[in-house]
Amino acid sequence: MKLLSTVLTSAVLLVSLQAEVQKKGAEIGKWTQDYDAALKVAAEKKVPIMLNFTGSDWCHWCKIMDEKVFAEDEWKTYAAENAVLVTLDFPKDKSGVPEGFAERNAKLQAEFGVRGYPTFIVLDSDGKTPLGQLGASQDASPAGFIKQFKGATQLSAANVDAFLKENPAKEADLTAAIKESKDSKEALNEWISTGPQQTEENNKKFAAFQERIASAEETLVKLMEPKKSE
Repeated sequence: MKLLSTVLTSAVLLVSLQAEVQKKGAEIGKWTQDYDAALKVAAEKKVPIMLNFTGSDWCHWCKIMDEKVFAEDEWKTYAAENAVLVTLDFPKDKSGVPEGFAERNAKLQAEFGVRGYPTFIVLDSDGKTPLGQLGASQDASPAGFIKQFKGATQLSAANVDAFLKENPAKEADLTAAIKESKDSKEALNEWISTGPQQTEENNKKFAAFQERIASAEETLVKLMEPKKSE
């Protein structure tokens, strides 16, 4: 009976979450399948976008994230002011995906190199600049996921602009640090694209790339740390 109750509860939750996903139109903090509408809202409101590549009716980890994070009020309250949420669904039951969206979803999956579900891609409000990729976990919680999201969006255009308005003297240092962060990641990606063999020398090169990236990220964090009250 306990197992049956759990299954029924999960099924009701899944139906409820699917019902909350808008098929047309978009607004901050609400899940939508309307990617184009989401891009417009993000650009107008200067709010980052999170793309949720999911298999809503079959993906185990997707259901865990839906239940433990996205169904919770803590996440909904945060998202209502900080994120435009897009569901890119690859369900077994195709009836819930509007005509034309399935093909578009597949194109976006290829564009972002998505290989598994769920995958959460965070983009800046321009809909083009990647800010980060978030992950699912068995111990997922709204607080933990919000922390991930804040980390990914730290360098969004809106956040950087707001920071520089309060700290104009740091503009040169922050610009240099952002450039170093981007350059270090691009250098690693370019090196990986050459298909290096796993050798001791290449392992050292990889570690050096990682160290450079970590150093750049540490510099950014320190620069943008809130001032401590005296």
